[in-house]
Amino acid sequence: QVQLVESGGGLVQAGGSRRLSCALSGGTFANYAMGWFRQAPGKEREFVGVIIWSGHSTRYADSVRDRFAISRDNRKNTVYLQMDSLEVEDTAVYYCAAATQVLPLEQKEYRYWGQGTQVTVSS
Repeated sequence: QVQLVESGGGLVQAGGSRRLSCALSGGTFANYAMGWFRQAPGKEREFVGVIIWSGHSTRYADSVRDRFAISRDNRKNTVYLQMDSLEVEDTAVYYCAAATQVLPLEQKEYRYWGQGTQVTVSS
């Protein structure tokens, strides 16, 4: 059974940086596109970005493009979300997810989900 475990969340000041990690176990990591999503208090979960299985292509939500970057290490079965120039509005629980589609942009395309890690950005 595929399991995803996020780490790296915490409290960070506005303008700062944070890197989240997500480790996959119980499956072949290179078989999956890996996405990041987030859910802010009182809001629906939203797409942040995705990276294809090879790492050669990514897509991002407009709200994070140019500030966030997704990478992956298929040898370590881990995907990363580098977050720079953080804003208070980035405060959310961040989830990673795995999908067998090539470049999934919608939540319904993802089969496996992590439990999430909280990122809080203070002003």
